[in-house]
Amino acid sequence: MSKGNTFENDLLLLIFNGTAIANIADNAASSPLTNLYVSLHTADPGEAGSQTTSECAYTSYARVAVARTSGGWTVSSNQVVPAAIISFPTATGGSETASHFGVGTASSGAGKLLYSGIVAPNIPISNGVTPQLGTGTTITED
Repeated sequence: MSKGNTFENDLLLLIFNGTAIANIADNAASSPLTNLYVSLHTADPGEAGSQTTSECAYTSYARVAVARTSGGWTVSSNQVVPAAIISFPTATGGSETASHFGVGTASSGAGKLLYSGIVAPNIPISNGVTPQLGTGTTITED
């Protein structure tokens, strides 16, 4: 089974930009999410995982809110990328390596993990390091 290319792009626009899919799906009318929350992980959270699965835990770590708009995410050709660099809080302690990222619905706690992917190259995190995901960080719907 496969989705049509147009629908794949429409689905990404709905999730990341809040753009309705005509005659199929609308963005929530009463209280739509205004942000998605990007997380860093030390291993693949997997399809059964949540936003907390293997989530980084360095001192001062927090998920980063990214607006569900074209100003937060760029969607084109069945792919979505951050519209700007996503900078996480600077590490003030601890040491770990971020090998994966996630995009979910909650600023903290288990949350619903919508997408996850590999961070390449991995980000070694230690005191003074500010982890970042660049605008080449890609999610593909296919």
